[in-house]
Amino acid sequence: MLNRGNYRSWIFESDGAKKSFEKSLFEACERSGWVLHAYCVMGNHFHLALETSEPNLSEGMRLLQSVFSLRFNKFRSEKGRIFQGRFRSIVVEDWSRLGWLCHYIHLNPVRAGVCDVAGLKSLDFCSYRHLWNKRKRPKFLSLDASLESAGNLRDIPTGRRKYADYLSWLSEDEPRQKAYLFDRMSKGWAMGSQEFRAALLEDEKSIKACLELGVDEVKEMREIVWESRTKQCIETLGVSGSKTCRKSEDWKVAIAGVLKQKHLCRNGWLAERLDMGTGSSVSRYVGEMLEGKRVKAKRLYDKLFSKVEN
Repeated sequence: MLNRGNYRSWIFESDGAKKSFEKSLFEACERSGWVLHAYCVMGNHFHLALETSEPNLSEGMRLLQSVFSLRFNKFRSEKGRIFQGRFRSIVVEDWSRLGWLCHYIHLNPVRAGVCDVAGLKSLDFCSYRHLWNKRKRPKFLSLDASLESAGNLRDIPTGRRKYADYLSWLSEDEPRQKAYLFDRMSKGWAMGSQEFRAALLEDEKSIKACLELGVDEVKEMREIVWESRTKQCIETLGVSGSKTCRKSEDWKVAIAGVLKQKHLCRNGWLAERLDMGTGSSVSRYVGEMLEGKRVKAKRLYDKLFSKVEN
């Protein structure tokens, strides 16, 4: 989870503001039944790694941000919106990727030049400092994903020291950061395999939650759906899907027609995926089919249109 101050303002510039947000966060975790795996409050934004046992993320985040905003405005004797807008959320597929996300969050102050890894231990308003005092750690805060992802480390003094060494190494290893998708942690909408993201899109609630995403994220989601439906068409027709046959093969034209009509699929994407030449070629072939000039392709098209999901 990520959100920024409105117009990227430094709403967390003072320790008082950070402490107030941390208090609001802990209250929201307790009331919502969340497991908090990592968090970090920076000058103008925050990062959270949350696990929800109930579908209450939106309600809980609304509670968190509204409670903090009321406290912030009351203290400053101000009115108005504090945050940039709706929070950004990224769905994580598995435990390993959750660990990567936790490392990313813990290293956020290091990347920003606030401190080095050694200084993280004394940095307030970050989950990393709670690693070192298990007895005072909130019950809803779990650092298991961080430790296990760093080499199945145990939550004991030796394991904690090894985790500190691991973060020091990771902070300087750019290839490993790239492998852990650090460059995408604040972007996108899901972190996981193609199959995992495709499955998410089958969930109506997930689709609705994606409506406020940016252009790049929406483009990626559309293409996942297009690929899924293309495979469904190929399986339904019982063709090999080989790109070695003619560019205007009837089954290719039929599939292109269905994808264009039911999913507004781009000609360029279809041309590349089905090896149909250029985007204008796809448009011409499909147009000819719908005009009755490609009879066999039209029969295949009619067969697919009733069977392929919207």
